Amino acid sequence: MPSIAPLHTATPHEHDGRKDTPPSSGRPHSHYLAEQIGPRRPGAIYQNVDGRFEVLVLITDPAEAARLLRRNSARWAVIVRDTLRPDGIPFAVGSVWTTSDYLIRPARTAYAPAA
Repeated sequence: MPSIAPLHTATPHEHDGRKDTPPSSGRPHSHYLAEQIGPRRPGAIYQNVDGRFEVLVLITDPAEAARLLRRNSARWAVIVRDTLRPDGIPFAVGSVWTTSDYLIRPARTAYAPAA
């Protein structure tokens, strides 16, 4: 009797472009975290529909990120300041980098000395 190949069943997110998530046990792979954080490093400025933000601090300690974001599942956080607001008060965000975000200025690795 011939064998019948199983039909392909799409995963729930296969059609909307999301990627598989890493296994829930243990700490997520650093590459996965880098994709979520994107180019948001201290000194970078990025923009999205919510505003234009300067990255002040990148936090990769899960305990500190969870405390700042008040979410036990947080593994990282970024402290940003909205540069479009004159009273831009720094705050923590944990939103994943998406195609709606775009980089205005890359992170600075070194600053020129003041004149």
